[in-house]
Amino acid sequence: MDRDVLKPQDRLAEWLAADMSAVNTLIRTRMASDHAPRIPEVTAHLVDAGGKRLRPMLTLAAARLCGYEGPYHVHLAATVEFIHTATLLHDDVVDESAQRRGRPTANLLWDNKSSVLVGDYLLSRSFQLMVETGSLRVLDILANASATIAEGEVLQLTAAQDLATTEATYLQVIRGKTAALFSAATEVGGVIAGASEDQVAALFAYGDALGIAFQIVDDLLDYGGTEATGKNLGDDFRERKLTLPVIKAVALADAEERAFWQRTIAKGKQQEGDLEQAMAIMARHGAMEAARQDALDWVAKAKTALEVLPEHPLRDMLTGLADYVVSRIN
Repeated sequence: MDRDVLKPQDRLAEWLAADMSAVNTLIRTRMASDHAPRIPEVTAHLVDAGGKRLRPMLTLAAARLCGYEGPYHVHLAATVEFIHTATLLHDDVVDESAQRRGRPTANLLWDNKSSVLVGDYLLSRSFQLMVETGSLRVLDILANASATIAEGEVLQLTAAQDLATTEATYLQVIRGKTAALFSAATEVGGVIAGASEDQVAALFAYGDALGIAFQIVDDLLDYGGTEATGKNLGDDFRERKLTLPVIKAVALADAEERAFWQRTIAKGKQQEGDLEQAMAIMARHGAMEAARQDALDWVAKAKTALEVLPEHPLRDMLTGLADYVVSRIN
């Protein structure tokens, strides 16, 4: 394939191929269990499902960008992927999901207990990998990220179906459920490389802004995605999730529109044609375009953060990755 037409994450994967191979080997080694064969069965089902491995690539890219030549960026990348995989296993149980990445979820193929416990196992493995780096600061960053992720999920649970949910609460939720691991992934790459405090802060800011943009776009795709994006149109609406375009539309709703949102989201009494009506209301108020502009603003912040870092092909790829995140909704 012509390098010029490769997606930014594909260019990253190509540049980091040797490191990613080492990460994949480490993941397979550490997800093994001598005593509970169900652990590698469940983990392999999700790990082999064809995910982009974006988060561990961010760790590798940050470390290499800052000149790291040691072995522990591989440990940290595997740690990040284990935390991510554990959260997916837990999320699918909470959301009662039947599909992920076009395949049946682990909780459907096995059961909820297996998914929760294997997720716990992977979190434990992730902490073992962190400790092996010998860096208390790395441990602090990733432990805090793990707590923030859990906090974001609980906040989403309590804010769900509440039409009083604000954009500030939504931002807090997605900063927890998505951006926290992005920012930790990039930050620990800089820390393990011994980068300056300015550079470590820049890597954190890049990951945070990229993660927020990524989640806003993901939420937009629920109302405008295609099969190629891996999203089923209207899933968030059917699950009564208050994502950014809905929150914006609710804030501008007249009495009739508010009654619609009250019936469909707050009470869950949905009927034929409601999804189309929801999309029409959002279009009437420019909610989708406003949310898209928010995503573009976060991408701009991510790109600005990178300016502190050394000139390097990897920096250009990270810039391209930020642009690509929002190009999915152009």
